[in-house]
Formats: sequence, C-alpha cells, structure tokens
Amino acid sequence: MIRKVKFESQDRRMKQILATLKENGISSIEEANEICDKAGLDPYKTCEETQMICFENAKWAYVVGTAIALKKGCKNAAEAAEAIGLGLQAFCIPGSVADDRKVGIGHGNLAARLLREETQCFAFVAGHESFAAAEGAIKIAEMANKVRKNPLRCILNGLGKDAAMIISRINGFTYVETQFDYGTGELKEVKRISYSNGPRAKVNCYGVDDVREGVAVLWHENVDVSITGNSTNPTRFQHPVAGTYKKERVLAGKPYFSVASGGGTGRTLHPDNMAAGPASYGMTDTMGRMHSDAQFAGSSSVPAHVEMMGFLGIGNNPMVGCTVACAVNVALLQNK
Repeated sequence: MIRKVKFESQDRRMKQILATLKENGISSIEEANEICDKAGLDPYKTCEETQMICFENAKWAYVVGTAIALKKGCKNAAEAAEAIGLGLQAFCIPGSVADDRKVGIGHGNLAARLLREETQCFAFVAGHESFAAAEGAIKIAEMANKVRKNPLRCILNGLGKDAAMIISRINGFTYVETQFDYGTGELKEVKRISYSNGPRAKVNCYGVDDVREGVAVLWHENVDVSITGNSTNPTRFQHPVAGTYKKERVLAGKPYFSVASGGGTGRTLHPDNMAAGPASYGMTDTMGRMHSDAQFAGSSSVPAHVEMMGFLGIGNNPMVGCTVACAVNVALLQNK
C-alpha cells in the first residue's frame, strides 16, 4: 500500500537513510515503498501486526530494509535479513547509543543467525513475563520454518511457573512444568500442556524457581542462541542465567551466541532497578556486557525506550520476530 511518509524524528534520520538508499540504487523512501508494493509485500503492516503499539519510524524502517533486500535480489532468507539490517541501521540517529552499537546491523545479523540451519534452538530468557517476548516468539514460530529444512525450536524461559502458564494460555504456547533436583542437578519434566494446535504450540514456555533451574532448562533444550529480556528481574535472573550458561557452554566446547536485548536507560520501578540506585539500568547494561556477544539498546518490550536510545519505536524482542518475518517473505517471493 502506498502511504504518506511521515515518522518520528524524521529530520534527524533522513540524511543517513537517503545515503543508505542511494548506495543500494534507491532514490527515496517513497521509491522503497513502491518497490515493496509492486512485489506484493507490505512490511509496514507486518511490523504493525508484530507489535501493535510500535512507532511509525519502525514501520518505515522495515519498508526501507525490505526494499533493499528486494533490490539486492536476496533469495536466501538469512541474506535478506542482513540486508534488512542495513535499512534498520540507517534509521539510527547519529551519535546515539543505538548508532554507536550498530544495533540495526545487529538485529539483521541475529535474524540471519536464526534463519541458518546451524541454529537449532532460540530462547527468550526471562521472556515470558514480557508480552513483547511472546510477540517476537509468535512471528518466529509462524515464519522461520517456512524456509528452514530443520525446524527452529523457540522457547521462553523465565521466573515463575504461574506466569509461564498464564502467558502460554493467552498466546497458545505449550506450558512445560519442570522440577529441579538441587541435590543431583537433574531437571525433571512434570507435565506439558499445549494451549493450541498450530505453530504457536511449538513454542515451549518454561517457568522456573531460580537461576540454577533456568540454566538447566537451557541445557535441556540445547539452546545455542538467546536474547535476554530486561523488563523485570534483570539482575537476579536473566543475566546470571545467560552468563552462567555461557561459561558452561564454553567449558563444554559447545556454541552459544548470547544477545543482551537492551539497557542504557531507566525503565521501571522494579526492586532490581530501584536497588541499583542512580545506576538503575546502568547495572543491567553492565551485566549484559559481561556475557553478550551482541548488545542492543533500550527495552526488550517498550517501543518508547528503544526509540529513546536513538533507534526505532519497537521493542527489541518483537523486532527479532519482525525481521525474521520480513526476511522470510522476501525469500519466499524471490524463490517462486
């Protein structure tokens, strides 16, 4: 659909957007929109469907990224994801945290990693207490395996068994109840309940009691890529879980790519953040640096806080799902 181009902080973003478009043989955002429209793709709508509260700049970033992937003729979904990352990066405000960390490129690379056969299981760590993690997981479950030979498994792993069950029921995931033996270190599966029959049921949602059980769940699913949420319990759960698992995977000689979803700005009045005093998210940000192979900026879930970091108005978790979805759509079209 042809729409009028208008989005947040447009004047601060246009110079680098136009430069990136020109490098890829596209003259304007309007032309990028036309390229997508002629191809029968609507990344603007895909973004909107992934996280309904996302900002206009996020929707237009996916239009630009998808147009670049189409212009490059990407037939491989992983390559399309990397091309989309160029478009996302172009929307970073110069001099911002997001620009410094090259978060747009990072998102493209993460989505590409999930679309390559080497990756077997992706985890949202501490994700289930955030509905935005569910938004990302839904798009991955619906889209990733349309182009993969070996299905990508996707799990949510966070504190609280009741929370995991509730999130599973609401979203149609499979709730997996576990029991951890602190004497032997053994993780037992007590029961599993699927709350739907479609692709969403393939998302396993775990609720655990503490860090040790959280690490055991990652081993149980043989997770090789994860992203930490940063909404609640960042210092008492997700960073210790990802960090401990990282150490154990290195010692075992097994691959594990860890992504820290955000940090860098004050976010909630949760006790973890309040206890850190003026540092607040500074502590979360620091802990992410200790284990992550890539670090994003801003909230895992709240669009405004990612935008405050000079990036896009969409949570980091749903952004993962949206990038995967747009890349898969490009690959499916190019391979018709």
